[in-house]
Amino acid sequence: MVRGKTEMKRIENATSRQVTFSKRRNGLLKKAFELSVLCDAEVALIIFSPTSKLYEFSSSSIAKTIERYQSRVKELGSNHKRDADSQQPRGETYGLTKKIEQLEISKRKMLGEGIDVCSIEELHQLENQLERGLTRIRVKKYQLLRDEIEKLKEEERNLIKENKELNEKLSGMGAIVVASSSSTLTSSEVNTDGNDNMEVETGLFIGPPEPRQSKKIDPQT
Repeated sequence: MVRGKTEMKRIENATSRQVTFSKRRNGLLKKAFELSVLCDAEVALIIFSPTSKLYEFSSSSIAKTIERYQSRVKELGSNHKRDADSQQPRGETYGLTKKIEQLEISKRKMLGEGIDVCSIEELHQLENQLERGLTRIRVKKYQLLRDEIEKLKEEERNLIKENKELNEKLSGMGAIVVASSSSTLTSSEVNTDGNDNMEVETGLFIGPPEPRQSKKIDPQT
């Protein structure tokens, strides 16, 4: 008699369920034993029945197998974390690479390159982007021009102020030079008048002139 395929769902009949559990439990324990012997594998099997009865099998020791299992799980968790940490930079690098590619494509489109495959909507969006960019550029340009004009005006005011101060200093120095020249001229005139008076002044003598004695020169000398 050919056995039909068992439908994988909970057996509703309690008696049938208990019979099936006993049969399959024994088969599972037998398979675990065969696996440990034939393949030299460390096998641990723990089964709880619906009534919480414990059935177990171990090729060495349940406690040692469980301890080994926990240690291995912890090690695998650490390795998985390291792998995840190492994969994160790779993922970030890939994302940055994609962004750079998109930026390069957008740049070429703004330069009018590679727009043959663009749709009307894409061209319209590109046109709006260019207009917004031009508006910002013009605003910045006019701002720089206004700043430059204000700077030149400030320099002009400073030059005018310096020129005025220099003219005032030169005017003051000219007045000092004129005053000094006038003072020198007056002193010279005074000295000249004094000399003239000394040359003109003579003595008055009444009476015959005194005879002048002439000194005779000896011819022999």
